Amino acid sequence: MPQKYKTALVTGGAGFIGSHIVDALIRRHIKVYVVDDLSRGFTKNVNPNAHFTKISILNPQIPKLMEKIAPDVVFHCAAQIDVRKAVADPPFDAEANILGTLKIAHLAGKVGVKKFIFCSTGGAMYSDTVRPPHSEKVPADPISPYGIAKRSAEMYLYFEHMVHGMPFVALRYSNVYGPRQRFDGEAGVIAIFGKKMMEGKQVVINGEGKQTRDYVYVDDVVRSNILAMTRSVSGIYNIGTGVETNVNTLFRKIKKITQSSMPERHGAACSGEVMRSALDCRKAKKELGWVPQVSLDEGLKKTMAWLQTRE
Repeated sequence: MPQKYKTALVTGGAGFIGSHIVDALIRRHIKVYVVDDLSRGFTKNVNPNAHFTKISILNPQIPKLMEKIAPDVVFHCAAQIDVRKAVADPPFDAEANILGTLKIAHLAGKVGVKKFIFCSTGGAMYSDTVRPPHSEKVPADPISPYGIAKRSAEMYLYFEHMVHGMPFVALRYSNVYGPRQRFDGEAGVIAIFGKKMMEGKQVVINGEGKQTRDYVYVDDVVRSNILAMTRSVSGIYNIGTGVETNVNTLFRKIKKITQSSMPERHGAACSGEVMRSALDCRKAKKELGWVPQVSLDEGLKKTMAWLQTRE
């Protein structure tokens, strides 16, 4: 039988994906606690019905806070999300994405958390040696420090599962986009392109623009988290659309929606970047009952509409 959850902790709950998960949990009448150091999140993203604490997951006070909250379920979204920063400073990335996750997971096991749901990565988990779309059966072979850290965290979650019996679900997202995604330096390409086009600023495509990604809308991602919580499952699941879209095509779609006259301009390619990425999500369909519902064209229109309201 599926567990009943009364209290939830969302780390990184002031951020892009985390804040949407908080909203969904509150709609289900679950008492939600949010921890976020606001290094990438915003207090305005936090649902007013959530209990918010500004704190880093690496703070020495976290164990005391976890014991006090004693949540039934944890959604771990807090992370260092900049792939370029991870390449430039792997120890910094590992501190947040490996040690931070291990710390929260270990504490969760000790305080009796019934399920731990982890925001992992699918886009950075598989290499170019296997043709996409990648299923969970494809060996994880990350080539970036960001992907390596996320894979390490998954392995530590399996350890905690074996030692403490704490069920976990690692959701390997493809490229998530939608409202509340930052449109500054560490943002996703859709938010960056859209905002710059609206402001008449030049967009630069990295490399030839032929690199492909699997873009999944944030509402679909949130639904996967709720299903991971409510279903009696444990393990790793890909969350994406299975559709490859190259950056040049993405540029043209956003240009059309924003009615921009921006010329297509290319710059240097990024190091440590896979050329093709898409996820096979049949396991999520079979075991979670999850399939993506928002098409890229529909999701882009919703995202651009939201960006128009941002300063």
